[in-house]
Amino acid sequence: MLPHHLPEQITQERTYRDAALKPSTAATIAYRFSTVPLFADCSKRELKMVCRASVVEHRAKGASLVTQGEAGSEAFVILQGTCRVLRNGRTVGRIVDGGVVGELSMLNRGPRNATVVADTSLEVAVLERRDFLALLEGAPSIARKLLERLAARVQELDARSTG
Repeated sequence: MLPHHLPEQITQERTYRDAALKPSTAATIAYRFSTVPLFADCSKRELKMVCRASVVEHRAKGASLVTQGEAGSEAFVILQGTCRVLRNGRTVGRIVDGGVVGELSMLNRGPRNATVVADTSLEVAVLERRDFLALLEGAPSIARKLLERLAARVQELDARSTG
């Protein structure tokens, strides 16, 4: 190994080379976050703040992002690639570019309700709970928009369940 290459740098370089992934631009990352329902009402300035709170990582094909039943503390926004969603070992869906994984567990540290496995090499933006909470403390406007979005979602689910 060359002295100036760390193992994770080599892994990232291989992920890009093997999957023909190109690093996402800041504008692409902000756009991906804007498509996440929790952040859909955020301004461009607020989206930049959310992006700065996240870390871009790469995952190899076959890697698990989250495992059903395990407690979680981070969310993943899929920047590039596709994932398979499994519940009790059965495929129940797919997640593509712009999809999000783990946002509920990031909010409440609850158990993951599914396992998500990379079908291709992935580029993901990871938002850790502690960084997200620090962001909300420093940007009350984002917190307010998130609460409004969550309340609307609860009302929508309630309306569906009551007919």
